[in-house]
Amino acid sequence: MSADVTQQANEKQRLIPMLEQIEENLGEIPDRALADPGYFSEENVKSVACGFMEPFIPRDRTKHTDAPVPSPSGRIRQDMSLIDLMLRKLKTKAGKAIYSKRKESVEPVFGQTKQTRGIRGFLLGALEHVKGEWNLVWLTHNILKLWRRLWLDEERSAPALG
Repeated sequence: MSADVTQQANEKQRLIPMLEQIEENLGEIPDRALADPGYFSEENVKSVACGFMEPFIPRDRTKHTDAPVPSPSGRIRQDMSLIDLMLRKLKTKAGKAIYSKRKESVEPVFGQTKQTRGIRGFLLGALEHVKGEWNLVWLTHNILKLWRRLWLDEERSAPALG
């Protein structure tokens, strides 16, 4: 849906431009914005919510070894800020289920790109060329996904021989 390369060390400044790129590519505003904690800022959460998307941006990283946080219970206080409401929602079963989609859709792509395809760095130097190289990597990734999907569908519908 969207891919970019930047020389900025801070991801916080990249969230809104990436969401705008997704909107431009899809022709519509997504319902939700799921981002890792590197994108968390009060300004980003407010911008996402004001852009008619439901934000799911945790404040802190959780390790696999961390004890699970219990889901909140009881009524939602009327005086909660937008940030507090979002952080509370991320602790609910529904919020956890929604945010876990990131692990299924985003993170495996990086692993497949690095491990399976062996792409661990860029061959070109200038930022503009690196951006083109990155877009080519993601384009071929998506073509491979489509090809595999079509191939699997044909295999399933083909009559068994013998």
